[in-house]
Amino acid sequence: MKLDRLLGIVILLINRRMIQAKELADHFEVSIRTIYRDIEVINQAGIPVVSYPGAGGGIGLTEGYRLDRHVLTNNELVAIVTALQSVSTTYDTPNHKLLLEKMHSIVPAAETEQFQFQTQQFIVDLSPWGRKGHLEEKLAKLRVAVEETREVSFVYCSAQGEETERRVEPYTLVLKKQTWYLYALCLDRQQFRLFKLFRMKELALQEHRFTRHPISIDQIPWNQGWVTPETSTRVVLRFHRRAKHLAEEWFDVEALVAETVHEAGKEPEERYVVSVDYPEDRWLYGFILSFGQDVEVLEPEHIRGKIKEIAMNIGNIYNPHS
Repeated sequence: MKLDRLLGIVILLINRRMIQAKELADHFEVSIRTIYRDIEVINQAGIPVVSYPGAGGGIGLTEGYRLDRHVLTNNELVAIVTALQSVSTTYDTPNHKLLLEKMHSIVPAAETEQFQFQTQQFIVDLSPWGRKGHLEEKLAKLRVAVEETREVSFVYCSAQGEETERRVEPYTLVLKKQTWYLYALCLDRQQFRLFKLFRMKELALQEHRFTRHPISIDQIPWNQGWVTPETSTRVVLRFHRRAKHLAEEWFDVEALVAETVHEAGKEPEERYVVSVDYPEDRWLYGFILSFGQDVEVLEPEHIRGKIKEIAMNIGNIYNPHS
C-alpha cells in the first residue's frame, strides 16, 4: 500500500546516502514513474529529497538533513506497527515485513522489550479462515492498477447471477467485514461503483492510463445508500437457544430480547428475538437461510413467506418425487 511504501522509502534514504530510482522501483515492485511520484509526495511532506545526476548519482536526502527519531513518540510507533501488522494479515507483501523490521530498528535497545510488549497487546487478524485462493492474485493486480492509474477489465457476476463485461478506472481497494471490494469509476455507466472481488473473473490490466480525480474518502462513499429508510426493511427474527451464540456474534448481546415460547405438548423454551434493518434482496434471503432451522422470521409476513418458499424448493431438490 502507498503509506508503507512512502515510509519504507524514507527509512531507506535515512539509512543510505544515495539510492537509484530503479533500485527503489524493483524493491517495491512498482514503476520508476511511481517512485518519482512518491518522492514528490515526500518532498511535499517536508522531507527534502533530491536527485543527483551523473553516473554515480541517484536519489538521496539533502546533505546535512537528519530525521530525528523523536519526531515519532513510542506510542505513535506502536500505533504504526500495530496497523501494519493488522493489514499484513490480509494484504501481505514482502515490503511489509521489511518495513516492520525497520520500524523496530528505530526503537532504542533499552526500550525494545517494552515496545514489543505494547505491539502485542492488540492484535487484529483480518484474514479469513482457510486459504484465500485467487484473491491474492486479484489484489496484486489491482494494487498495481491503482498505483499506476491503469484501467482494468473483468467479467462481473451480479448477485442476481447476471454476467457483464466491465472496464473501470480503479481508485481504492476496500476491506469491509472480511470482504475485499474495488471502488472504481465504471466507464460503461460513468458512475463510481463498488465491485466485490469474489465476483470478478477474467481480470486484466490495460495499458491505457487514466487521470485520477480527487475523491473524498472521509465521506465513506461505499456506505452511502446501503441501509436507508428508503431501501431497508425491518426484519424481526427469533433464534433458538442453541443458536444464541450465533445471534450474539451477528447482532450483539444487547440487541437480543429473551422471550419464553409455549408450544402445545412441549415444555416452555426460551428464545431470542432481534429486530434489524436490511435491504431486501437475495443476500438477505441467503443470510436468513444460513441459520437453518435455528431461526424463524416473525416479520414482515412477505419475507416469512419467501423464506418458506425457498426452503420448500430446497426440500424438493432432495426429494424430487415427493
